[in-house]
Amino acid sequence: MSAEIHPSAIVYPGTILGAGVKVLEHAVVGKQPTLSPRSTAKREPLPPTEIGADTIVSTGAIVFAGTQIGERVILGDQSCIRERVAIGDDVVVGRGSLVENDTTIGAMTKIQADAYITAYSTLEEHVFIAPCVVTTNDNCMGRTEKRFGNIKGPTIRRGARIGGGAILCPQIEVGEDAFVGAGAVVTKDVPPRVVVVGSPARVLRDVPEDELLAH
Repeated sequence: MSAEIHPSAIVYPGTILGAGVKVLEHAVVGKQPTLSPRSTAKREPLPPTEIGADTIVSTGAIVFAGTQIGERVILGDQSCIRERVAIGDDVVVGRGSLVENDTTIGAMTKIQADAYITAYSTLEEHVFIAPCVVTTNDNCMGRTEKRFGNIKGPTIRRGARIGGGAILCPQIEVGEDAFVGAGAVVTKDVPPRVVVVGSPARVLRDVPEDELLAH
């Protein structure tokens, strides 16, 4: 079974599409990045985009060159996946969400609509990102040259859940099976298997046993 590419879609030469891949209306796959002179992103040549079997690139979605996407992934309408991103199998990226460069997303992770996953982030398997979550990676917010050696997004461990509208500050780690409440502002590491809420986020209680992922 071959890939299915809508006539209005653009798939750049060299792109590798697995069996059963669907590239829907006005989607773009294999796009080369255009970088600002002050961008912290790497500038070496990018390998072709690779998309695994039975993945759907939905209407208006954009996937940049140098990215690897697993099997049975759904990239929602108008979502964007930047360069050098690695996405595991059975991941969902919701409508309008943006995954920036040099990010890794583990299998079975769900990213809902309008989330922003900043560059140099790590999301492990079975992570849940609710709508409108914001992650950040630059404590200097664009000022000073020292920022170039300190850009890093959050690390979100296996099974962690991030509530709607939460904000994760640069370089923090959210522990395995942790739960970040809606609207929380996470300024420091979150221990495994706890619920944090508020601004700044603080530990409220443990995650109930029946909500923990099986090991």
